[in-house]
This record gives sequence, C-alpha cells and structure tokens, in this order.
Amino acid sequence: MNLRFKIAAAGVAVAVVGILIWLVVTATRDPAPAVPMSELPPQAAQTWQLIRQGGPFPYPQDGQPFPNRDGVLPGKPDGYYREYAVPTPDEPDRGNRRLVTGEGGELYYTADAFRSFLPVDPDR
Repeated sequence: MNLRFKIAAAGVAVAVVGILIWLVVTATRDPAPAVPMSELPPQAAQTWQLIRQGGPFPYPQDGQPFPNRDGVLPGKPDGYYREYAVPTPDEPDRGNRRLVTGEGGELYYTADAFRSFLPVDPDR
C-alpha cells in the first residue's frame, strides 16, 4: 500500500470514530428537565385542562397534528404529536404559544412559534 492510501484510510477511520462517539454521547445525554406547569403562563394550565377534558377548544385548529418538520421534537411517525394554542392576552389571533402533546403522554410548551420546546411536567 502506498503512503497516501494509508494516510487517507487513517483519516477516514478517525472521522468514523469521532462520529460514533458523537452519536453515543448524543443518544445517552439526559433529556432537558421538565418544567413544572406552574412555571408557565397561567393560560398554559387552562389549555392543559381543556386538553384533559377533550375541549371545547377556542380555536378550530386545536388538536390538529403537529408535523414536527424541523425535527425539534423527538422523531415520531406523522400524526404522533398534536398542537393546541395557548392564548396570549392582548393578541388578536392564536399567537405563538402552544402546548404539543405526544401519543405517549409527552407534553411540550413553545412560546416562539415552534422554534424551541420545553418538556413540561403537568403535575407540578
């Protein structure tokens, strides 16, 4: 084998090991701690109560599937997540705040139109 091939093979091996280490660290990282519902705006708790009782909801879009196109939430099949508007005082429309539920009981809050999410503990 020539020297260039050996150097290239070593470089590829180092890159593969680096990627594997990153994957293991990412997969085993503790998820963000859940924020207590009591720390969210009071309208979030009101929306959560409506979700638990099955409505009625103030907006016709409430309960529609949340597609998670940007992959901000853990990857799940289409239709796994549902979104619900959290009313914002003095906002003429639905605003940017949402609760998103998962079929497995997950609950997330966003105040920035789905750019970021906080896991929520509804019992605290």
